[in-house]
Amino acid sequence: MRLLRCFFRAFLLVCLALPLISCHFAILDPKGVIAETEKHVFLESVFLMLIVVIPVIILSFIVPWRYRAKNTKAVYKPEWSNSHLLEFIWWAIPCVIIAVLATITWIETHRLDPYRPLYNNPAPDAAVIPIEAIALNWKWLFIYPQEHVASLNTLTIPVNHPIRFYITSDGPMNSLEIPQLAGQIYAMGGMQTKLNLLATEQGIYRGLSTNLSGDGFSGMYFNVNVVSDKDYAQWVRALKQAPKHLSEKTYQALLVPSANNPPEYFSQVSDDFFSEMVIKYMGPMPGMVLGYRGDPNFTSSSKNTGN
Repeated sequence: MRLLRCFFRAFLLVCLALPLISCHFAILDPKGVIAETEKHVFLESVFLMLIVVIPVIILSFIVPWRYRAKNTKAVYKPEWSNSHLLEFIWWAIPCVIIAVLATITWIETHRLDPYRPLYNNPAPDAAVIPIEAIALNWKWLFIYPQEHVASLNTLTIPVNHPIRFYITSDGPMNSLEIPQLAGQIYAMGGMQTKLNLLATEQGIYRGLSTNLSGDGFSGMYFNVNVVSDKDYAQWVRALKQAPKHLSEKTYQALLVPSANNPPEYFSQVSDDFFSEMVIKYMGPMPGMVLGYRGDPNFTSSSKNTGN
């Protein structure tokens, strides 16, 4: 009967693990410099913690087996109560691991600050592409301010170009994440957050909302198309011919809550569209400019040029 119970538990464990075979762990398959660094930090943290976890698991089997009632060879020491060597080992090793983890976390947290330009940019001469993202109910609007075009629930970026996002929400608080390219950053009404990333491989990657925001939250995802410079330029030229214009009337229609929206494309986006969407929650703010045009990191010459 005991053997049967062990077999049943093992069978149940295997059945529970089978669904994981089809899972795709995006963090372990990075396609950008930020995600690659996050993967290294994750693996380093896991390996350091395994220094403690693995010996504990092994000892949890060895100790009961060695000191079982039937083992007459085990030394019985009822008066034993202390070992300075053992105390030093099981205090010193965890302390060292925590110190190393703290150091790694401190360094990489500052390096991966989403507001900072990429510290390990493999293409320092490539033009930075600004994109303004607005979280709506329940969809994402991406504005390309240099090109005066926009896309809904789809994003296209050139490979090996730094991308600088300016993010806000015109609805509930939300969160933007592209797991294979970079970590998540929050989107809030009346506020602007930033995210820098760079894709190193062409392909189609999944972006999504990671903050519960209502009924349509589960369908609030989009494809990120990473393409060559030539394909990106062609895509932009095609968008500039889009029949739909991102006018006030069009935007008001987008504000109506809707789920699982197909991709849409818009042309003739005004210069201050994103800035106005943020400032309208702040009250009168004369002279304030947000988004790409309010970023001092962009020179006046770069603001007047596009692909």
